[in-house]
Amino acid sequence: MPRLGTPTGTIEVLHKYNFNFQKKFGQNFLIEPGVLETIVEAAEIGEEDCVLEIGPGIGTMTQYLAEQAGEVIAVEIDKALIPILKDTLSTYTNVTVINADILKLDVEELVREKNGGKPVKVVANLPYYITTPIIMQLFESHVPLESITIMVQTEVAERMQVGPGTKDYGALSLAVQYYSRPEIVTHVPPSCFMPRPNVGSTVIRLNRYEKPPVETADEEFMFRLIRASFNQRRKTLVNGLSNASGLNLTKEEVTDALEKMGLPATIRGETFTLEQFARLGSLLYKGGPA
Repeated sequence: MPRLGTPTGTIEVLHKYNFNFQKKFGQNFLIEPGVLETIVEAAEIGEEDCVLEIGPGIGTMTQYLAEQAGEVIAVEIDKALIPILKDTLSTYTNVTVINADILKLDVEELVREKNGGKPVKVVANLPYYITTPIIMQLFESHVPLESITIMVQTEVAERMQVGPGTKDYGALSLAVQYYSRPEIVTHVPPSCFMPRPNVGSTVIRLNRYEKPPVETADEEFMFRLIRASFNQRRKTLVNGLSNASGLNLTKEEVTDALEKMGLPATIRGETFTLEQFARLGSLLYKGGPA
């Protein structure tokens, strides 16, 4: 099987299988070898590594990964791509293809089975419509991860690394920065894909922290606070949190916690740092330290 990742190689495979792109799966295949090499290099793949690739498509990046890694687990949702992957990856003995929705898969069990529970490296060219749910699930389910190197919409990559007070700052920024250290690798123009997307893309590497940079009484509660704060980002924290269903917080409790932090009751969540959310979470957590 010839190396994919070029317009000619990709068209040849698509024609051979009479493949039709599925808009619902957000399929855009990379056709630029230089970008593929940059992604694999940024992920620092070595022969000791087990790689989880999400959305292998026709196996373009999978080929590059298989040549560097000890083992590759490729999870593809589109069953029409499975026979193509069987063909394009036929010469690689270290690749397992799984036809499944990554959001419904027990990734922790998969990692235990394939890598003895040791941390894996995630590499993916993610469909833009589902980027955030996939990243959040990987982090929140505490799958053993060393790093996540992914191609995402540029706007989303920027959102992952911005700080308080900017318009792109939000729950995703805080979650990514709580679990990892984000690092932009390279920007990729639409011309590097087939079909061409309407937006620019960015490769970003998220280096998983062994231990989060802040401590809070209850991680899940802190993220509920964060989500409630940004659901109504123009409201003050006092109003946003006291109105949020499920938090069961009164205006008095939130005001009191902010006072203990030396902050005014008029403050908004969009100005809060990760450290401040961690502290607020500890103060407001029922039964948590005051």
